[in-house]
Amino acid sequence: MADSEVLPSLAGDPVAVEALLRAVFGVVVDEAIQKGTSASQKVCEWKEPEELKQLLDLELRSQGESQEQILERCRTVIRYSVKTGHPRFFNQLFSGLDPHALAGRIITESLNTSQYTYEIAPVFVLMEEEVLRKLRALVGWSSGDGIFCPGGSISNMYAVNLARYQRYPDCKQRGLRTLPPLALFTSKECHYSIQKGAAFLGLGTDSVRVVKADERGKMVPEDLERQIGMAEAEGAVPFLVSATSGTTVLGAFDPLEAIADVCQRHGLWLHVDAAWGGSVLLSQTHRHLLDGIQRADSVAWNPHKLLAAGLQCSALLLQDTSNLLKRCHGSQASYLFQQDKFYDVALDTGDKVVQCGRRVDCLKLWLMWKAQGDQGLERRIDQAFALARYLVEEIKKREGLELVMEPEFVNVCFWFVPPSLRGKQDSPDYHERLSKVAPVLKERMVKEGSMMIGYQPHGTRGNFFRVVVANPALTCADMDFLLNELERLGQDL
Repeated sequence: MADSEVLPSLAGDPVAVEALLRAVFGVVVDEAIQKGTSASQKVCEWKEPEELKQLLDLELRSQGESQEQILERCRTVIRYSVKTGHPRFFNQLFSGLDPHALAGRIITESLNTSQYTYEIAPVFVLMEEEVLRKLRALVGWSSGDGIFCPGGSISNMYAVNLARYQRYPDCKQRGLRTLPPLALFTSKECHYSIQKGAAFLGLGTDSVRVVKADERGKMVPEDLERQIGMAEAEGAVPFLVSATSGTTVLGAFDPLEAIADVCQRHGLWLHVDAAWGGSVLLSQTHRHLLDGIQRADSVAWNPHKLLAAGLQCSALLLQDTSNLLKRCHGSQASYLFQQDKFYDVALDTGDKVVQCGRRVDCLKLWLMWKAQGDQGLERRIDQAFALARYLVEEIKKREGLELVMEPEFVNVCFWFVPPSLRGKQDSPDYHERLSKVAPVLKERMVKEGSMMIGYQPHGTRGNFFRVVVANPALTCADMDFLLNELERLGQDL
């Protein structure tokens, strides 16, 4: 079609709008959902960046395109995107596709509102309040506060900011010049957002004191105590400890009771980054992993991970009942948060956050919870643990597979030892050569589109695979396929 040919607009033509959207939804159901979650289809269709640019035809031109072309654009975008709902996608801490959560996401996008005032988001203000109440109750709190944040990293940063403000409220107006040197404490296995948050908030990464972790990746409380003493001796003021429930690589749970004891002795804010592991609280069988979480001042929890609520769904929960969030972050914009409104202005939650516009992240979780109930979500968690245990036992049975450690969560970490390295553990270059295996296998699986598994080095350990068993649609057959496929891809190495 020539650029000069003007296409009719859909504006003002409800029939054409409906036809387009029905066609698009049809493409989404067929291509993204049915094919995207089918084990008989590829997880991804890999293309090098320059070729992909050409296939996508990314240039934005002066004239519009026909609806047939637009539909083909939709198919192309889906075709070359990674299918994170696929049962062979083990690459991240999120995976799977829950239909009720997806329905909530579709409604959220269609209504296109901002969750800052009851005035324009009445349903979602009340819904967020109820969902946060439910999450707090699972932590063990009968009251408190909270907010949905754009990701767990922001939840962690908010916690640091709140802890600082609680101790030094003048810093909101007068800035960093009012503060002594501050120190916060977290383990070497913490999420990198703690370091980023310290930099972003002006504390500096030097303010982050890294506490030792044991061989399983858990914070060592005795070293926390030692680090606090060292910081004080150097003239710094300790103010926060960030513990982790479910570390990113090993899936470790810090000993919260012992850490809470240290925080209580020193008067420190305890934040628990449970972005990954928080959903374990739904399981009566496994929630002991988070014993002591009720003693925290704040908790980060991402239901978009293990609960498969869909990106993004990240809650920051507080035990505080003094309106700390609003006091710390609020600026009372008079065009949004008028105090003489005709309803209870306490329902205008937008001043609790540093954002202005804020997307609705509660509906997908609420709708999924309504459909599943506590019991359905508990079964989902328990099934993930059971499948992770099945995978571990299968790894132990097979030649050429070596566990990094026995997992306590659904992160299963192991090496694939190819035929050429088996029985050669005593060779001086064994570990160097073994470390090169995972990147080669990752390239092969991605280019074939058969599956996706993450790998990484860790401390003195060379590259190993980390399989995340989180997709609620997974079966034992998917675990078997994973191991068989690794053997097939690596048989010539």
